[in-house]
Amino acid sequence: MDLGSRVDTLMDGLRTDLERLTAIPSVSFPGFPPEPLRQAHDLLVDLLRDAGVERIERLDLPDTAPIIVAEVPPPSPDAPIVLLYGHYDVQPPGDESLWQSPPFEPTPIDGGLGLRARGVADDKANIIVHLGVLRAYEGKPPVGLKIVLEGQEEYGSVFEDYPPTDPDRFACDAMVIADTGSIRPGSPTLTAGLRGASEVFVEVRTLDEARHSGEFGGAAPDALLVLLTALGTLHDVHGDVAVEGLRREEWTGSAYTQEEFRSLAGVRDGLPLMGTGSLGERLWSGPAITVVGIDAPGVDHAASAVVPYARAKLNLRFHPQQDPEEAQGLLVTHLQSMRPFGIPLVVTSGDAGPGFEPATGGPAYRAARTALREGWGKDPELVASGGSIPLVNGLSKAAPGAEVLLFGAQDSMCNLHAPNERLLFSELRSAVVAEAAFLREYAEAFRSGNRS
Repeated sequence: MDLGSRVDTLMDGLRTDLERLTAIPSVSFPGFPPEPLRQAHDLLVDLLRDAGVERIERLDLPDTAPIIVAEVPPPSPDAPIVLLYGHYDVQPPGDESLWQSPPFEPTPIDGGLGLRARGVADDKANIIVHLGVLRAYEGKPPVGLKIVLEGQEEYGSVFEDYPPTDPDRFACDAMVIADTGSIRPGSPTLTAGLRGASEVFVEVRTLDEARHSGEFGGAAPDALLVLLTALGTLHDVHGDVAVEGLRREEWTGSAYTQEEFRSLAGVRDGLPLMGTGSLGERLWSGPAITVVGIDAPGVDHAASAVVPYARAKLNLRFHPQQDPEEAQGLLVTHLQSMRPFGIPLVVTSGDAGPGFEPATGGPAYRAARTALREGWGKDPELVASGGSIPLVNGLSKAAPGAEVLLFGAQDSMCNLHAPNERLLFSELRSAVVAEAAFLREYAEAFRSGNRS
């Protein structure tokens, strides 16, 4: 029986287990009960054991949910070791009135073609992919496996820093980070770049307290106007980032069409997109600066007064290969050089995390391209992500010689982190076939000595 036919016989069970897992409200954010995290952990341990995994360990680290670490020994000394990653925690559901069904009641959609629930795509479907692969091989894959399932990725993963301190636990030849997916349903996709991210705070105080705008406006310095003037220098007239030194390169891989992006972003009809160049450059291989918050008087209760103080929080996304401190420093220097109306700004650096750009020419990538073609029936596309997955760097530092693959059962239209998150069973099936085929192809590359 070929892999596709084998996976088809497993799909009913995989769907059932996905429903069981997504019914658990395993939110890792403060203020949410910890018991669901333990329930999800225990369910996954049982599912791994039922799939034939004997070596299962609970890893307890400070200030995080329990981590599942499991191993399947290699079938022979010349077989490679592959690490499979996923996370069982989920984002908060947000405003539940925006959901078409309760977020933790898995609900069929589109006549049974998929499932709607919080976390069904990010990242519980990808964990089910790993389980499906184990079942397809009846617990005896052609490679050795290290399986790592953590329970606090969404709120702040310990894998940003922990793996390099315990490298033997994560040593492998290749790793599949199953926390991404396809650019669109039916299009197999390898993510070959993640932008870095940092935060910068900028504030200005001009008066001891607010003063009547009729008596003092026109001469008394307006803190909010000073701040807005400074923020207006971050982009040129076309909407491109105007901070010198932030890296931007041509994007040569696949990208969204204009119509897809406008729909995904919810851009109002008739409005232009910001910036120039390809969408790949604007979203993945170039910088983006977003004003994510402003402290200033609200409109509904604003007095007729000159504003004495204002503050903004900026989110910077930068090229995968640019140093995070360098990128953040360029933005800080730009703002510190501003003197709107002769008034200096107070600029403070926040968190900063690196991007990631894996090598794509090794045997694991060659095996993955073949495998994704088998899973989806067409050649895979290479894309990047404007979002950041800091844990990838931590795992990569722990196993610096390992190839890093990012693919999975999600797709860009699944509403992850948003109301009505959904998963298509066709993507789940294709991802299981692809990951199983990858293990077969990668093992064969090692047996044949084709490791470079």
